[in-house]
Amino acid sequence: MAEQKQARTVKGVVVSNAMEKSIVVRIDRYVKHPKYKKFVRKSTKIMAHDENNDCNIGDTVTVVESRPISKRKTWKLLSIDERAAR
Repeated sequence: MAEQKQARTVKGVVVSNAMEKSIVVRIDRYVKHPKYKKFVRKSTKIMAHDENNDCNIGDTVTVVESRPISKRKTWKLLSIDERAAR
């Protein structure tokens, strides 16, 4: 039998929740510079589907890859790992 592919999950920080049922998540990663060998922080922003509008700015969340929900949303909120200090 063919094996089922595991959906990709990533952790990031919510940077915007101004939309209905959508959040913007920033994912940071460290990359070694090819010439200077110093580690540089790179970030990617993705849009994710938040069905219940639970997230706030600054929350650490886990998102999972899914089918396309709209033009830019191809991720869903899996869990809220840490709430932002208010």
